[in-house]
Amino acid sequence: MVEKENLNLEQKKTIGAVMVVGGGISGMQASLDIADSGFKVYLVEENSTIGGIMAQLDKTFPTNDCSTCMISPKLIEVASNPNIEIITRTRVESISGEPGNFKVRVKKRARYIDLDKCTGCGECSKVCPVDVPADFDEYLGSRKAIYRHFPQAIPAEFAIDKADRAPCTLACPAGINVQGYVAMIKVGKYREVIEIIMREMPLPGVLGRVCIHPCEKVCRRAEVDSAVAIRDLKRFAADQVDPASLPLPDIAWKDERVAIIGSGPSGLAAGYFLGLAGYRSTIFEALPVAGGMLAVGIPEYRLPENVLQREIENITRFGVTIKTGSPIGADHTIEDLLNEGFSAVYIAVGAQKGVDLRIPGEKDFNNVQHGVQWLRDVKLKRTGRLDGKKVVVIGGGNSAVDSARTAVRLGARQVDILYRRTREEMPADPDEIRDAVEEGIHIHFLVSPIEIKGADNTADSVVCIKNRLGTPDTSGRRRPVPVEGSEFTVAADLILPNIGQQLNNDFTGTTPIGFSRRGFIKVDSDTLETDIKGVFAGGDAVMGPASVIEAIEQGKRAVQSILAFIANEPLPSGYSTGLKPDQPREYRPVDPDEQHLERAPVPMADAAERIKDFRETVFAFSEASAEKEAARCLDCGICCECLQCVTACKADAIFHDDADVWEEITVGSMILAPGGKPFDANLKPEYGHGRYPNVLTSIEYERMISAAGPFQGHIARISDRREPKKMAWIQCVGSRDASIGCDYCSYVCCMYATKQAVISREHNPDIDPTIFYIDMRAQGKGFDRYYERARDQGGVRYVRSMISRVVENPQTHDLTINYVDEAGQIQSEEFDMVILSVGLRPHPEAGKLAARLGIDVNRFGFCETPPLDAVATSRAGIFVSGVFQSPKDIPDTVIQSSGAAAAATGIISSARGTLESVTHYPREKDITGESPRIGVFVCHCGINIASVVDVKSVSEYASTLPDVVYADDFLFTCSTDTQTEIREIILRENLNRVVIASCSPRTHEPLFQDTLQKAGLNKYLFEMANIRDQDSWVHAKDKAGATEKAKDLVRMSVARSRKLQPLYEVSMKITQKGLVIGGGLAGLTATLALAEQGYATTLVEKSDVLGGNALTLYYTEDGARPADYVKDLIRRVDQHPLTTVYTRAEVMDYSGVVGNFKCRIMTGDRKIEIACGAVIIATGAKEYR
Repeated sequence: MVEKENLNLEQKKTIGAVMVVGGGISGMQASLDIADSGFKVYLVEENSTIGGIMAQLDKTFPTNDCSTCMISPKLIEVASNPNIEIITRTRVESISGEPGNFKVRVKKRARYIDLDKCTGCGECSKVCPVDVPADFDEYLGSRKAIYRHFPQAIPAEFAIDKADRAPCTLACPAGINVQGYVAMIKVGKYREVIEIIMREMPLPGVLGRVCIHPCEKVCRRAEVDSAVAIRDLKRFAADQVDPASLPLPDIAWKDERVAIIGSGPSGLAAGYFLGLAGYRSTIFEALPVAGGMLAVGIPEYRLPENVLQREIENITRFGVTIKTGSPIGADHTIEDLLNEGFSAVYIAVGAQKGVDLRIPGEKDFNNVQHGVQWLRDVKLKRTGRLDGKKVVVIGGGNSAVDSARTAVRLGARQVDILYRRTREEMPADPDEIRDAVEEGIHIHFLVSPIEIKGADNTADSVVCIKNRLGTPDTSGRRRPVPVEGSEFTVAADLILPNIGQQLNNDFTGTTPIGFSRRGFIKVDSDTLETDIKGVFAGGDAVMGPASVIEAIEQGKRAVQSILAFIANEPLPSGYSTGLKPDQPREYRPVDPDEQHLERAPVPMADAAERIKDFRETVFAFSEASAEKEAARCLDCGICCECLQCVTACKADAIFHDDADVWEEITVGSMILAPGGKPFDANLKPEYGHGRYPNVLTSIEYERMISAAGPFQGHIARISDRREPKKMAWIQCVGSRDASIGCDYCSYVCCMYATKQAVISREHNPDIDPTIFYIDMRAQGKGFDRYYERARDQGGVRYVRSMISRVVENPQTHDLTINYVDEAGQIQSEEFDMVILSVGLRPHPEAGKLAARLGIDVNRFGFCETPPLDAVATSRAGIFVSGVFQSPKDIPDTVIQSSGAAAAATGIISSARGTLESVTHYPREKDITGESPRIGVFVCHCGINIASVVDVKSVSEYASTLPDVVYADDFLFTCSTDTQTEIREIILRENLNRVVIASCSPRTHEPLFQDTLQKAGLNKYLFEMANIRDQDSWVHAKDKAGATEKAKDLVRMSVARSRKLQPLYEVSMKITQKGLVIGGGLAGLTATLALAEQGYATTLVEKSDVLGGNALTLYYTEDGARPADYVKDLIRRVDQHPLTTVYTRAEVMDYSGVVGNFKCRIMTGDRKIEIACGAVIIATGAKEYR
């Protein structure tokens, strides 16, 4: 099989690149091994950063090393390796081809950040108004919509999370960014609120009062309690800001002009958006006042004149001239406007004419007047008071209710509304109906007028008939059906029909404008162009009587067509707006535990007072109420696109119009390392997770005790933030449990619970930890000793038991564990906190990935691998490592990842170096003759150092030492942003020596040396003071002493750094051969792996046969036959042209250095010297006796 695959590779171009899928510790280790072997690596990760679960951990067992400190050098090593391309927020969709030459199709989710420009400064996050539960912190804390998971994150650049546009925004006809301006109200940025609104609509104060608010009808907050009061929030913000105070944008004015007929909301919007586009406009208004129906159709108590006029005046700042008392019609036609030099005309005359009742007597009396006309006369002061009069209003819309409430304010003795359906079908705003009833207006439901009676040109009554509801009509409302014999009469002094509005077509004059069957202007539904080229129409004149916001949308849309027409470009087509009910959308999920919050009540004048005059009846929220109401928003779209981050970003790195992209990447092989996911503890309801606040999962607890987590390392109960005294860990939650299909051991739980219990006592010595277990599995290197130390010296109590359930005391939130002990006795014990040691599951996306790639998985969802080849998958050329193969700890993951890297590169070894890149550092600074200029950087290491050592005083002390010109302390000196800052400080302060006071040079020295090189300093001008391992960790109980020791360690490092001189590495020829000592299963595998990489390899075995202990193993529990497998390995090693095997041979001695060893072996009576560059010792072990 192997020979056949190699033959195929010779016939087809082999690609010297590997794709590693998954950026956890497994993917990172594999990537580094592959890149260091001379191959290109595409490291693909679905998250915005690499690091995986290890980045979330506080410490690692059994050494209790800081997980962040262990992983940070790896993160930066990956990021700085020129042969590794990190591709985040990316999903592998498909693969084609064959081993050596695969084509992988990936989908990159938009990041909305330019990685080449972003500096990782975090200023964007500071101004983001959106807080969402932090997934990295297991939802124990919050983060912003623009975020970076943790300070050391790679990539260090931020990312923005977006769902679909919020339903409120999609429901708004004008497309106003509702979520954005509500978010700005929440943080008290009212000018920004108005700026956001006026990107899409120029009348915030008007709409804040009279909008029909379709946004609230789709608000998902109603799934929790009630919709957010969006309209009232808009009104509040509009009242805080004079729009004229906002700076005008820079507008490049053009020569063309546009004529607009009508100054209602559609005409005003058109003028505004034309101005933004650089075109001046003139609005011709027939009425003596500007505003159209806003000015003469809506009563003052709903829309004060000063509010409307203030916003109209602001619109005139955008190149809009309004000519009142200037009707367009017979004397001044549309053709005249075009002849006068206007490049286009927009007709927005509204629908200001009432609709007849078509009943007897309607035209016979002077005191029967269409409500829309009567309201206009009232606003223009053409009619008097109604003291003592009885008024009857016919209709159920807002105009009818406006007429009735206006009549009350003019002194009418009694006002009746006649409506032919029920209150449920009444189209008027429910709030308006409620207010009308409060003001004493009597609404007669299921009543229709059939005749108006009177004498001497004066009506005195309306003859009505009662209705019942029949089948629904075209509006979806049930049709009123008259009830025979139910006629009755209602007395009236003034009758105001308000059953609809129609177009007054006087504006056409002699212009041949086309009309629809309903009598409104006929236009193209996409472009709003009429039958006449260059003449457009919109608003109520086209739609019929609609809402203010819909009229504004039409004006806005018409402008797009007008701009295209003037530019002699094709007019826009295929226009659509709003929500499509059948279109699925993805939003931030509604938390089932979301707190119920009452909608803020809108302040109103008392009914008895408000009917006395036309003063505004509905008042604005207080600032506190508005911010509280805005905080009820669920941030459905996550990012609210308020664009505050764009303003804050000085690097111009944010672009909200970023989009998902598809890309095809060619590689020779692939490694799957998507990792795992902790078991969902809610699937074990008997333990109370998700119901009891003080029951946490182990990964949640890791974030609690992490210094960089939401609790900053402080252990506290969620319910009351009290420090716990008694803590319990329950083992095997989601492991070894056949009832939920998880009857495997997750391998890590026993040890991480022990680690957490030990670390908890380090955080708070008063904590009394108990671990409830079935049996303790401490099978790794040093694990059993770690467990025994915790049990015998660390104060950790272990109880072998079977847990029945966890029960909470609802008053104290304490937790009682019921269990059966080792003696079979039922016991109960109370604890302050319970931690569930959850097992490892395959990542939910891993199964989907496997299906897309044609990879087999086992019944648990882990990758199916041959029993004796744990990195191979069911598809040739695709390998696996880490938890996706099976649950394992970090050391085993790292080992397997290196094995997968060897396998993945072995099949493409002929292409080694073909895609390799080299890191280029800046020219090294010559410090010859310079006096030492030393910089000291002291690390908090979260709380690993800072909880014991006073790092601030250490840095202050360091600044007093000779030749130290800079000293400061940092939260994490190993974080990406701090590395950048250190480079900048080296250059700014002209440093020529650097001292880092932090953790171990064993893990971090290469990282800091690389930072020096990037700043142009020789990497050996660096010294490290280990104030963690050698100080804070060993003197935790003596903080003062530890601080003084830290100062001594820093002082000694500074003294040593003064003596440092540049050192230079020289290249040397490497012996590209390998030596493997031990011919068992491990040695044979290593030998074959090296040979398949193209390196001549010598295998030395002490006995007279190869195979080791594996030759005595005939089968395993999973059906494998190790003896047969190892015999095949021996055959392949023997037959490989690059291997040499010596049996009955021993290594006698060696000499040389890394890359150039000379080993002398004795085989029989012969001495043989073997030159090699690397040695692998695989001498095996013997059974303990």
